[in-house]
Amino acid sequence: MYCLDNKQPLKLEEITFAELGMKESDIEEILRKNIDMVCDDEESLLVVGQQVKNEKLGRSDLTAIDDSGNLVLIEIKRDRKDIEGRKEAFEFQAIRYAASCATIKTPDELIQNVFAPYVEKHKAEFGKEELTSVEIAKRKLTDFVNNNEIVDFNVHQRIILIASDFDEQTLSAVAWLNSNHVDISCHRICPYKMGESVFVDVKRILPVMEYKDFYVDVVRKDIIIKEKKRDITRQVLPKIDKMLEWGVVQVGDALVAKGTTEEATLQEDGQVATANGIMTLQQWLKGIYGWSSVQTYAFVLQKSSGKLLMDLRSEYMEREKSADAEE
Repeated sequence: MYCLDNKQPLKLEEITFAELGMKESDIEEILRKNIDMVCDDEESLLVVGQQVKNEKLGRSDLTAIDDSGNLVLIEIKRDRKDIEGRKEAFEFQAIRYAASCATIKTPDELIQNVFAPYVEKHKAEFGKEELTSVEIAKRKLTDFVNNNEIVDFNVHQRIILIASDFDEQTLSAVAWLNSNHVDISCHRICPYKMGESVFVDVKRILPVMEYKDFYVDVVRKDIIIKEKKRDITRQVLPKIDKMLEWGVVQVGDALVAKGTTEEATLQEDGQVATANGIMTLQQWLKGIYGWSSVQTYAFVLQKSSGKLLMDLRSEYMEREKSADAEE
């Protein structure tokens, strides 16, 4: 990939975090502030904890709650060397932390034991100096729960593993866990350098492929990776660019954030023009709701029709499905 300036093309080059002098804690802080990098924009996520201790004095990197009311454990390793050098397997460490999170049964327990200490640590980011950390955490969590219409709290737990590279044993274990209904995913985070600027890219690598293709064969050292044919799922639903192409929404449409009077104007590239400038739908919504990630299509209405983007998309896809069935 190249970026052209007025002088000469600059090549986008992959680099390592070690070469940049970055530690695991640096990566953790980047993700804490930009957790939407590992989320699909069909998902709302609120970071509620950092370096949370369990009863055995282990510390989980980041803790979040998703739009289903489940706690999400996010564990980070800088690179493959950090994973392979551990006495305890990366995925097993995360499972232990998830087991600890499973003991949290109510929103009040989450607030007292996890979220309020997190707010206290980063209180400058939350403002509202007249409120205590517990009050801020309670307001923020209540808003998140109500707006996402969460009924069941922390029935299941999720695990997200993030590293710049993964060893085969970890991928094999995660693949097996997924095939046995444990909600655990692997995301590869890679830094790139262009001139003096550094960019970070995050890609989900599991679960997206055939699980059996990741199992480590004790005889063969190579691992063949094949793409798995998948039906439309939460992770692969068409996005705003496809909706523009379909004509379901139009350039210049007024969009409204659900439950607010905040408006934006849809642009040709799928971004929106707001009072604060041009930005992505996700950036616009994060600024309004103050969450770490927002379900884009469940929280944006087309003003002219009064319908959510997710409903407009669903209606179009149903019409296409019916038309195909009639042919």
